[in-house]
Parts: sequence; structure tokens; C-alpha cells
Amino acid sequence: MAKPETSRTNFGFDMPDLFQTILDQLVSGITAGRPDKLPIVSLGLIATFYLIYRLGGRAWAFLYFATIPFLNWSFGVIETWCFVTPASGEPGRVAFDACLAGPMGLFEKGISFHPLAMVTGFVFVLRDFVQRRMGQRVLLVMALGVAWAFYYAWPVIAIASGLAFAISELADWAIYTFTKYRLSTRILVSSAVASPVDTTVFLFGADLAVQMQLGEPAGTMLHTANWIAFVIGKMVGALFVSRAMRKREDAGLVDPQAI
Repeated sequence: MAKPETSRTNFGFDMPDLFQTILDQLVSGITAGRPDKLPIVSLGLIATFYLIYRLGGRAWAFLYFATIPFLNWSFGVIETWCFVTPASGEPGRVAFDACLAGPMGLFEKGISFHPLAMVTGFVFVLRDFVQRRMGQRVLLVMALGVAWAFYYAWPVIAIASGLAFAISELADWAIYTFTKYRLSTRILVSSAVASPVDTTVFLFGADLAVQMQLGEPAGTMLHTANWIAFVIGKMVGALFVSRAMRKREDAGLVDPQAI
């Protein structure tokens, strides 16, 4: 029987190509596509997780922080779904090569949606749960998240992506902290405020990116149809968690006034 093809890794031993691919993807995700930075990035992440632990963060805090590199990596390697081709766009540009429908008058700028936007919505909910555990120390975890968001964002939209994360997370924190609604409602309302803010700033940066890199016209990414699609996608997670939390409140398992 023939042996499976193997390749030699940078660590000096052979492994099947599948595992090499997985390792390459893992390193790419951790380093934001800069594998030569693996030692320093690894040390930085370890130091960050240790600091979060010392601040009192545990499972929710670690999960919240870990979603930052995961989401930024995924937006770079997972294709955007295109539902409607823009009337002025050329299929094959800005991931419009597999649109479900051709140009439509009502949606002349097209409709596209990244599937991980739904996971992005969970980040706001995770932040709320971290605050329940850590109180206002969550602000320090958020600051660490903002710093790493700048590193992990696509270079051309690093500022917009970092600002989107910072502004939307602060909006989520303010609504969750200062409103007097029951817990399940605060989760929903804080996400309902943070999601549009995050979407607006992020799509603005993405719009500038495709203008500079691909020569697309203004409004290719930031337009009403795309904005609505992204906001709805991000709210799915908040709606699900809020509904589940409401049931636990009604059953007396969770204090609805808990911070």
C-alpha cells in the first residue's frame, strides 16, 4: 500500500498534507497572516490571557477575547455570500462571482452578507456575560480587545475595524450598565444599539478598502440593503440568548436585576 503524501514542517518532522494545511491555517489565524511573527504574537496572547485571569476573568472572558482573532481571520478566508449582483458591479469582484440573483432595480447596489456576521453578534452578548462576572473590570478586557482588534484587522481597514469594535463595545457597555431593564431586555437592547454602530463603521471602512484596492465606486459595501442584512445577522444571536435568558428569569433561575 502506498504511503500518503507527506510534507516537512518548519518544526522538522513529517506529517500528512492535511495536517500541514490545518497547521498553516492555525498559524495564519493566530498571526493575522504573518507567520514570522508567531513567537512574539504567541507571547503577547499568553500575557494577555494571564492578565485577564489576574483581573478575575474566567471562561466567559477567555471566550470573549478569543473571538477577536477568530472573527478577523474568518473574514479574510471565508467567502462573503452574495444574494443580489450590483447593477454596476462586475461579477468576480468583491466576491460577487456566485450571486444567487442578477441585478434588481430595488437593490441596484446588490446585497452581500458574511455568514460570520451572526457570530459577531454573539460578541456583544459575551461581553455582557463577562461584565456579570467581572463588573466594571470588563472595561480593561475591552481595552485589550480593542488593541488586538487593530492588530488582527485587514491592514487596509485596520483603523475602521478597530474603531468599530471600540465604539460598538462602549455603546454595548453603556446601555447594559446604565439602563434599569431586566437582564434579558438589557442584553437585547444593548446589542440592538451596538450592532448598527458596529455595522456602520465597519462597512464604511470596507467601502473605502474596495475603492482603494479594487477601484470600486463609493457605496459598493456601505448601502442600505447591505447595512440591514448585516444588522439583522448580528441580532440573531442576541435574540436567541435574550429569549433563553427570559425563560430562566421567569423560572427563578437567574436574577433579572443582576449586573
